[in-house]
Amino acid sequence: MLDMMAMRRCFSCDDETPFGLDEAALPVGWVCKSCGHVLQQRDGIPLTAPALADTLTGFDPADFTFLAQAEIGHFWFAARRRLISGLVDNYFPEATRFCEIGCGSGNVIGALAASRRWRRIVGTEIHTAGLSLARPRLPAQVELLQADARRMPLRDAFDLAGCFDVLEHIDRDEEAIAGIAAALVPGGGFIATVPQHPSLWSVSDDIAHHERRYVRGELEAKLERAGFEVLFSTSYTVFLLPMMALARVRSRKAGPAQDPRELARREFNIPPKLNRILQAILDMEVKLTLRGMRWPAGGSRVVVARKRAGASGGSTSDATAVPPAQDTVAA
Repeated sequence: MLDMMAMRRCFSCDDETPFGLDEAALPVGWVCKSCGHVLQQRDGIPLTAPALADTLTGFDPADFTFLAQAEIGHFWFAARRRLISGLVDNYFPEATRFCEIGCGSGNVIGALAASRRWRRIVGTEIHTAGLSLARPRLPAQVELLQADARRMPLRDAFDLAGCFDVLEHIDRDEEAIAGIAAALVPGGGFIATVPQHPSLWSVSDDIAHHERRYVRGELEAKLERAGFEVLFSTSYTVFLLPMMALARVRSRKAGPAQDPRELARREFNIPPKLNRILQAILDMEVKLTLRGMRWPAGGSRVVVARKRAGASGGSTSDATAVPPAQDTVAA
């Protein structure tokens, strides 16, 4: 990977200034030397997109408190943490500067922070409600930053980035992918997870403010257009796909008097014994996936990619759309 000078961007004047590894990526109270703009902050969290903070943009901030507790021991979140950590070790063992885009309340970035020594580790989130919950859960070395992935304030700052079940919340996901690419050095890695198969759409997607469930090949095509080379791609939550499909069909048949939010939260209300059984099933799947197994269908998809040398990121708003492969799962 190329060792490039990391840059901060001022969204008031668009000026970019370099910064070193001995400095915070965007410290509280930072002042642009070109225009004098002072970076806003809320509860000690730097704000680069303050107009969007804690609005109904991509996600309801009121749901962070519920998720912060529910995701700790839930079989699906636990398996996803192991899968992501394993892929980081398998494909990017030498990465030292990591950024998680859409880190929420710190579920994944906390696990990765404990997995190795990082020279820089940053979590971004558009909602300060999530970051406020993340701060006490994370070690002090993790920098937290309120930011819109479509307008990343950092360039050439990381050799690894992750975006875990976030892109589906963003209306213009290719702009977010371009912003992430710009934040990476050439040769930098990127791991993304997304929900898969539009046929599985349910009230859970509505409540989560999803813009889409991806069809096979869609995310890979978008990454390639943004200057990434796909290294590995597979479905996951494979063995539990029939159970998931059945649950989604049942949720569609719910009566109008039932609260949609309560219906969505039923997926988290799992008896402890059943949770352990489901976790054991997914643990086996994760082990096989980390050995290189590629699965044709599953509730979600994970893609590992590397930014090509010479790729700069930037806006993809004028990119020509390439139709992805057709979805093949019916539910």
